[in-house]
Formats: sequence, structure tokens, C-alpha cells
Amino acid sequence: MQKKILLLSTGGTIASVMSDAGLVPKESGEQLINMLGELPYDITVEDILQLDSSNIQPEEWKLIAEKIYENRNKYDGIVVSHGTDTMSYTASMLAFMLQNINIPVVLTGSQVPINVVLSDAPDNLKLAFAAAASCHPNIYLAFDQKVMLGCRSVKVRTINFDAFESVNVPPVARVTSDGLVFSEQNLPKNTGETVLSTEINPHVSLVKLFPGFDPNLLFAMVDSGCQGIVIEAYGLGGMNYIRRNMVAAVGKLIRKGIPIIATSQCLYERSDLTKYEVGREALLEGAISARDMTSESAITKLMWGLGQGWNVHEISEFFNTDVAGEVTIEKDDNLHVD
Repeated sequence: MQKKILLLSTGGTIASVMSDAGLVPKESGEQLINMLGELPYDITVEDILQLDSSNIQPEEWKLIAEKIYENRNKYDGIVVSHGTDTMSYTASMLAFMLQNINIPVVLTGSQVPINVVLSDAPDNLKLAFAAAASCHPNIYLAFDQKVMLGCRSVKVRTINFDAFESVNVPPVARVTSDGLVFSEQNLPKNTGETVLSTEINPHVSLVKLFPGFDPNLLFAMVDSGCQGIVIEAYGLGGMNYIRRNMVAAVGKLIRKGIPIIATSQCLYERSDLTKYEVGREALLEGAISARDMTSESAITKLMWGLGQGWNVHEISEFFNTDVAGEVTIEKDDNLHVD
């Protein structure tokens, strides 16, 4: 029996056509499917958005999550066609909005519109359907012969077809001459009922630390309504405390109830605030380590946690929890400071 797959179309480059203003999403989901030829699936299409992904924001995340939730028991899997620029953010947020999802949900898109002769769109869509028909329940991103956990995916290239990478964990599966070959890794097993929770707080900020950064800017952000900050710190998570004292600023903000998440500017490997003095000082002030999370996953996790009305301590506990495979937490790590 053919697997039943739902395609939720949201626009993006994959559905774009040339206009006087540049590429604009115009193709429907049916038009995308018609360009793929015969597929061994029973596919239903629903067009829910027609946006460049630069315009996809929390309101659209909520709509996409609700549509997935509504249809989760009607299909064997769901594919979401999406623009590439913010697809990692959407995939990460869906992992938190749809915890314990009971079917595979696969986001995909393309670097070139599907109506262009040498487009990567057909292969990406076919891969996404294959993943939706065969992966374990979770949120995934399928692109350029790789299937990745959505909350571990990052867009790393603007033009090449190999636009996304799976950061700090291997891809879940790759396409080879043997078909879709799954890697051996301990993916989180979803247990219990799927929970839809779309309440988030987008009043957060993502700050890349650089030499000479004025910590007073953090206070200005908070005075303007920012309620949580992810700081991309140096290396393993170091922050300066000479002259421009970032560490002291972090402590003051945390005591004011503003959670500060420390991640690394380095794309690969983890942040570890225990390694150097500059990290230990921040940890002692209450900075919350993102460990090996992507910045996309850290900022969406912070938004979601704040949306639940949680305080700094509860946010810290949340960041010490692996929800959907977004973070590696070693049993003997000592990054949790009460």
C-alpha cells in the first residue's frame, strides 16, 4: 500500500518565478508535484503560504505547526516546502512547538526554482518524500542528498546546492547507490502524546560578541523590551571582563530576570564554560550554556521557553534538557549551576 504523504506548500525559491522585482514565489504545490513525474506515494497538497522565507516569522511558524498538528493522524508523513534562508529556524522551532510528534515531518526547498532546467528542486523534493515515508517520527530537513535533524541544521552556503549541514551530529541519512541509507546514531525516541504548544516570546536577541563590544548595549536592549539574549561568545564560550566587563553585565541581567544563553561563534563542537577562566566567570554569574546547539536552535528554544512564562531558573533547566536531539548533554558535565 502506498504511503500517504501531505505536502504543505509555503513558497520560497523552490516555488519562485522571475518578475520585474526579482524572484517571487508563485508556483502552487500541485505545480511542484506535476514537475516530478510519477512518485510511489499517495500525495495530497495544501498551499498554506506563498512567501519568501525571509518573510516567515513567528506568526507563520504557528500556522505551519497548527497545520502539521491537524493532519498528523491522517498521513504517514508530512513534507513542508519552504524557502532556504530561514528554514533552519522554522525546523528548530517546530521541534519545540510539536514535541513528541508522531510522524516524520520533513522540510525542504531549493537553491534554484523548480522551473529552471538544472534546478536542485526535483531531487530535494523526491528526497523529502522518501524521508517522510521512511524516517522515525521527528522534524527533519532534507537537502542535497542528506536528511538532517531539523534542530541540527544550518544554512552554510548561499549559492551551492550543498547549502545545509548537520552540525555536531551526522546526517540521519544519505542518498547512495543503495538508496536512502540511515546512519547508526541514537536519535531521541518520541514518547507520549504529541503536544502542540505555539506560545512563544519573540522579544529576544542574538548577539555576536566582538572585541570592543560595549556591554551597555545589552542593557539598552533590555530597556527596549528584550527579555532574553543568546550571546555567541568566543571559542568555548569565553567573555571578556577587562575594561568592557561582559561578565558583570551578564550577572546583572540575570539577577534582573533576563536569561543569558552562552553559545559559541564556532559552528562546530560545543561551548564549555568550565574550561577557561573567562568562561567560568560567566558560568558563575549565571550564564546558561547552549553546549553544542546551533544558534538557530538556541534562539528558538529561548523564545519557546519564555513563551511558557518560565523564569531564569526554569529556562536553565530547559536548556539542560534534550527535547528533540537539539543538544548533547553528557551525564558527567558540570555546566549546571544552581
